[in-house]
Amino acid sequence: MPSKRVVIFAGGALSEDLLHQIDEDDFIIGADRGALFLVSHGFTPDIAVGDFDSVSPEALEQIQAGSKQTITCDPVDKDLTDSEMALDLALGTQPESILLMGVTGTRMDHTLAGIQMMTRAMQRQVSCSVMDSHNYITLTGSQALVQERGFTYVSLLPLTPEVTGITLQGFQYPLENATLKMGQSLAVSNRLIGESGTVTIQSGLLLIIQSRD
Repeated sequence: MPSKRVVIFAGGALSEDLLHQIDEDDFIIGADRGALFLVSHGFTPDIAVGDFDSVSPEALEQIQAGSKQTITCDPVDKDLTDSEMALDLALGTQPESILLMGVTGTRMDHTLAGIQMMTRAMQRQVSCSVMDSHNYITLTGSQALVQERGFTYVSLLPLTPEVTGITLQGFQYPLENATLKMGQSLAVSNRLIGESGTVTIQSGLLLIIQSRD
């Protein structure tokens, strides 16, 4: 039976406040240290996946005991990161949406890779978001509803060389049929004026980043 939402906890920046995002009906996947984070806080991942090279043998035993299923792989002979493996497993459940946490942090390569992974979900017509304590990131190729989530700013950044036909409704600084190119900061640090706003584009892929200091 397809799951409504899959929540992935990867091994990047994680904090206890993110655990409040978990709903009772969520299918939970822990990737590497993300699985340890979940188990250590009393949550039972449906799947724990990874090479687990960043945890001790004792911690791996704790993960295996506290997870419904554990999938391990060789840390050398693998083509996918732990987060990518988790995303593939998530897509295999045919979810309505995926929430990625722990894919941002001090490693910029991992952070950018985590953000770009949303395009893989989009190709499968699955809504996907990235969240940490300071940011909530979504991706659109057509239209998106941006809801008030307690973040101060809403910024728009192109993920393709150009995004055309950008129209904003419900924002402090509206746009009408605007074009954004990579390297431009025209749509950084906007704000919602109510409980929600709408972003519509005609072509390209657009990151919608809700953030706070």
